[in-house]
Amino acid sequence: MRLTVVGCGTVVPEADRACSAYYVERGATRALFDCGSGAVQAMARLGLPWNGLSHLFLTHFHSDHVGSLPGLFFALRHGVHPPRTVDPLEVWGPPGTRALFEGLSSALGDFFLEPGFPVSIHEMVPGREVIAGDLVVTCRDVPHTPESMALRVASPSGEPALVYTGDTGPDEGLADFCRDVDLLVGECSLPDDLVGDNHLSPSRLARLAGRARARRVVATHVYPQFRHATDVAALIRESGYAGPVELASEGLTVDLQSSPPTHFS
Repeated sequence: MRLTVVGCGTVVPEADRACSAYYVERGATRALFDCGSGAVQAMARLGLPWNGLSHLFLTHFHSDHVGSLPGLFFALRHGVHPPRTVDPLEVWGPPGTRALFEGLSSALGDFFLEPGFPVSIHEMVPGREVIAGDLVVTCRDVPHTPESMALRVASPSGEPALVYTGDTGPDEGLADFCRDVDLLVGECSLPDDLVGDNHLSPSRLARLAGRARARRVVATHVYPQFRHATDVAALIRESGYAGPVELASEGLTVDLQSSPPTHFS
């Protein structure tokens, strides 16, 4: 299993990163987790086959997590030659995902629901496994928006595994959901003295990772004014997490089988 960071930004526009989007591949499965603003162009910059996605997972409906959906589906309908006509795309998200796509289709065009190839839209149930090709995905509700959820991604054998928190506030039960993961892709939006109850900070992420016994952490969704002012990874380590910590950046790849984090070349 390989994770590539497509976008790790926030609602604040930045020149060097798209908003939240993470590309996971295993076997023949090509899955995108969230599709924030700028994600389609970022996939193209990184040489990732955006036109070959087999699965799309959404954590919640804020624009920095779904803002590139119009561009993605319009490109899949009109920007692929020869046209994609057979390979299906499965969309999975929280309750309200069907209504989101129906609303987008009503406002922008039927290419959301009828792009020229089979599209199926499903709403996830906490604790229930989704078999997504060569991946097994489960979700858990988290405190951010009413629909927000974290996602745990594993191979059918159960190893290796990663958890992507999406956006979340502190949640004592989330550590059990993240238990013993190879990789925790955790949001770390703001410093401890400025964070509200709907996001994580260095000490909150360190506590989550430590209690979960996560083997390594990639901190993401860090607001630029925070990231530019201090060493966020060092703050997480200083807050008590003893494992490897890296700050997400566009093109960062992690091979969950054996290799340490590297950068996409």
